[in-house]
Amino acid sequence: MRLKISLLKEPKHQELVSCVGWTTAEELYSCSDDHQIVKWNLLTSETTQIVKLPDDIYPIDFHWFPKSLGVKKQTQAESFVLTSSDETGSHLVAQASLVLLASSNPPALASQSAGITGKFHLISKLGRVEKSVEAHCGAVLAGRWNYEGTALVTVGEDGQIKIWSKTGMLRSTLAQQGTPVYSVAWGPDSEKVLYTAGKQLIIKPLQPNAKVLQWKAHDGIILKVDWNSVNDLILSAGEDCKYKVWDSYSRPLYNSQPHEHPITSVAWAPDGELFAVGSFHTLRLCDKTGVRNVLNDAVDLLEFRDRVIKASFNYAHLVVSTSLQCYVFSTKNWNTPIIFDLREGTVSLILQAERHFLLIDGSSIYLHSYEGRFISSPKFPGMRTDILNAQTVSLSNDTIAIRDKADEKIIFLFEASTGKPLGDGKFLSHENEILEIALDQKGLTNDRKIAFIDKNRDLCITSVKRFGKEEQIIKLGTMVHTLAWNDTCNILCGLQDTRFIMWYYPNTVYVDRDILPKTLYERDASEFSKNSHIVSFVGNQVTIRRADGSLVHISISPYPAILHEYVSSSKWEDAVRLCRFVKEQTMWACLAAMAVANGDMTTAEIAYAAIGEIDKVQYINSIKNLPSKESKMAHILLFSGNIQEAEIVLLQAGLVYQAIQININLYNWERALELAVKYKTHVDTVLAYRQKFLETFGKQETNKRYLHYAEGLQIDWEKIKAKIEMEITKEREQSSSSQSSKSMGLKP
Repeated sequence: MRLKISLLKEPKHQELVSCVGWTTAEELYSCSDDHQIVKWNLLTSETTQIVKLPDDIYPIDFHWFPKSLGVKKQTQAESFVLTSSDETGSHLVAQASLVLLASSNPPALASQSAGITGKFHLISKLGRVEKSVEAHCGAVLAGRWNYEGTALVTVGEDGQIKIWSKTGMLRSTLAQQGTPVYSVAWGPDSEKVLYTAGKQLIIKPLQPNAKVLQWKAHDGIILKVDWNSVNDLILSAGEDCKYKVWDSYSRPLYNSQPHEHPITSVAWAPDGELFAVGSFHTLRLCDKTGVRNVLNDAVDLLEFRDRVIKASFNYAHLVVSTSLQCYVFSTKNWNTPIIFDLREGTVSLILQAERHFLLIDGSSIYLHSYEGRFISSPKFPGMRTDILNAQTVSLSNDTIAIRDKADEKIIFLFEASTGKPLGDGKFLSHENEILEIALDQKGLTNDRKIAFIDKNRDLCITSVKRFGKEEQIIKLGTMVHTLAWNDTCNILCGLQDTRFIMWYYPNTVYVDRDILPKTLYERDASEFSKNSHIVSFVGNQVTIRRADGSLVHISISPYPAILHEYVSSSKWEDAVRLCRFVKEQTMWACLAAMAVANGDMTTAEIAYAAIGEIDKVQYINSIKNLPSKESKMAHILLFSGNIQEAEIVLLQAGLVYQAIQININLYNWERALELAVKYKTHVDTVLAYRQKFLETFGKQETNKRYLHYAEGLQIDWEKIKAKIEMEITKEREQSSSSQSSKSMGLKP
């Protein structure tokens, strides 16, 4: 991406331009010392004077009311706050024009002038001044709405930081210091305020007595700050001629080289991927790592009628959003794209899946097919699209996942085809705040998994279809700070502390957690810092952006993806031949878990033998000798640790004794007795095994239920063994009868 600079032959303002503000991707407002507020239209190149302010109002800062607050607040969303001084000499910092407007020499800093008053003004989009409030002694140097539009913060020459209601009523003076406060920004949760204090930056929570974070950020006076709500990163700029990037814990992420002049303006793009830096006769576009874009000789292959806002290239399709339209190109035909109009031109994010793509703008989420057909628009209460990014939204062929901003422990899941919540409308809830989410891309809907990283940097995985039931959230790894799924098969990769990790078959945690470590690939990743990020995982190549902005590519073995393909096509013999050819433990371990998950115990036996799991080979042999397919299915589930599901399979098939026996084998004595009493069978069997268990450890019965049912009952092992043999014979006969009926085309 490059900056496109346009200079008008005749300036529309006669004095210094102090502040600007965008309303849409093609419209912005500007304020100047000539007391004019001018609207600019980039499509038509027209300018319109909105209002001529009184001669005693000199604009300093400008901020629009948040837009993504629903229809009820739409009227107020068409307004902005303008901070000012009643004397032009009190301008401490002139805001450099960020995109189209010419800047002037940075004015010298002046001390606060006695008798000067600063006001802020609430002004409608049409130019009507709704309210003017005397806010500070000296100029009001900055004013910012919080993200909910419920509060306004102002700072001034008097060193005060004040919080106001949305109607302009003073709520509190958050802080006061002896030096002017030049800039201010809200934290992403609107619960903290960042402001300047000379060479220091200060983050102060709104709650009384909460811990204040303060650090020295520059060697000169700090002139401008911005805090992005999407990536939670802080920008600062100062008289030391540097701009810097920080995380919200005051840790430095980037420190620019000194410029020739003080940096007077910085601003994030809404999606948090880029930011602009302004200085004397200088405008610079940077990505979030602080690295400057140096592709000045790029060749334009595709031309568009309007400005390009966003673009995404994946799954053999290029999706381009301009200020008015969306273009969908297929790699098979670059000449005739699918084109449709956008509801709003400020697209902040494009996500692609194999079958469709997602557009996110300032107010809604839209899912479209690659033919341009609108599919759905998921919503949930309190949804804010302005803070969504690729880490908090994920898309697959059948599911849309969105992390909630109001409660970061919650992930909302939607059906892609309808936009409705999955299942009964419940959401996925975790015990800690969730930082990054990702849906796997292949396989059936019922097997869809979501992986996420929480605040403790734990990597967890769970099923999107069965959350809240037996299938729980399971931890895959610790100290993981970025992750990505492969685009063609369900292989997961991540950076774990100083290691690069590949989970060749993450579903192993639901099949046989003991062999999960054997399904991993690890390599040293000390050349990547903790701030590195996985950009993509396409085919056999992982692309990582390091903290310095450079891209690094890691190639992985193609064999795990081929194994996934064979298994998905049920080509078990080919899968075994592949593992014998590769001769790697990771491949055999993956095949073992895959075979158990798909119920192919013959292949599972071969794979477990190859990795030396002899006890599991013996158990698989015992499963193969069971008399009925229901028993085999139940014990496969039991092998994977799904006890409740195994019991349900047996009870539905009428194999009550088998259900009782698996609970006896697992020493679930309460459940075994409960089933025996409920179905009025094998109560004596349960009591006999319980008695034998206690005798082995030399203990007496203390359970009241067992004592109650044991009263007057004589244990006869011969009788019990005969009943068990009868159950097995009955099950075998039922299985044979069922198979005979099927071979004759009859229902069993």
